[in-house]
Amino acid sequence: MGPHPAVAAIRLAVRRVLHDVLTELTDHPRTPSGGIPRADRLTGAGTPPLVLVACSGGADSMALASALAFEAPKLGIRAGGITVDHGLQAGSDLRAAEVVARMTALGLDPVESVAVRVGRDGGPEAAARDARYGALDDAADRLGAVAVLLGHTRDDQAETVLLGLARGSGIRSLSGMPEVSGGAGRRSHRYRRPFLQVDRQTARKACMVQSLAVWDDPHNMDPAYTRSRLRHEGLPALEKALGKGVVEALARTAQLSRDDADALDAWAAEAEGGVRDEDGRLECAKLYALPPAVRRRVLRRAVVAAGSPAGSLFARHIEEVDRLITGWRGQGAINLPGRVEAQRQGGRLVIRQG
Repeated sequence: MGPHPAVAAIRLAVRRVLHDVLTELTDHPRTPSGGIPRADRLTGAGTPPLVLVACSGGADSMALASALAFEAPKLGIRAGGITVDHGLQAGSDLRAAEVVARMTALGLDPVESVAVRVGRDGGPEAAARDARYGALDDAADRLGAVAVLLGHTRDDQAETVLLGLARGSGIRSLSGMPEVSGGAGRRSHRYRRPFLQVDRQTARKACMVQSLAVWDDPHNMDPAYTRSRLRHEGLPALEKALGKGVVEALARTAQLSRDDADALDAWAAEAEGGVRDEDGRLECAKLYALPPAVRRRVLRRAVVAAGSPAGSLFARHIEEVDRLITGWRGQGAINLPGRVEAQRQGGRLVIRQG
């Protein structure tokens, strides 16, 4: 008799991601059967690659930790875990120690708890996220991990799409969280989200049938947080009005939007070279001839390249720069985040730090 369907679902999701990690790590094609050799057979002698799970102790991440602990050894991969203590609640250090003990009991090694100081920039949720990813990056670098698995589910994806919609953001925001993400260079494929096609209830059921203790973060129930209100009030109201299937539809919207956004980004990258003069300056007439979605992407790329932080650059900023192309009336320079300014001079768009 096989595992419970919920357990089978989470293990399959993790197995697929580990296969992808090994394929990219070794640049080795899949076998005709769809499988892949063990890591030690691909990389030869030496230390097997390490994959970490970011675990808060909640149902999603505990289910992920259990699946990683089960699947990784079969592929010759070392499996470890990291829990981040944000220090935002009394006894958070004790809670982190409990999570470390639970991951160790699953057979993960190495396992660490990392304490962080949460700032205030961008609001409490954004500040906590920034601190968490900073700690995960540092741990992955220090331990030499080839990937870090995150427990975001299909429900989280649906919430992310709705938050982007409420902000009036563009298609990139509506594309939600990618399955693979990271920073620049070797970090570009660091973070993996195996559960984006798995619903939250399946992860919780997998923990229940495996008798895994989980911790429900009270912040997830606190109406002071936007995502919490959306989870417990907004999405249920949508399902009541529109019927079941809203979460699945929003997750599907995210994937379709991501495909479109990727195509437009590629188009913009290709078009950028053709709208610059011999000195590399952007020509307004050529920019005007581009489709708006492509032109705004070219402008955003140029603003970020000039030193404006991508995380602080919003659609309204790019719209103001775009008016220098489409609604030119002799207006002055546009001030942008990062002390960057954009202005039109002699038919050219000049973007630089002031």
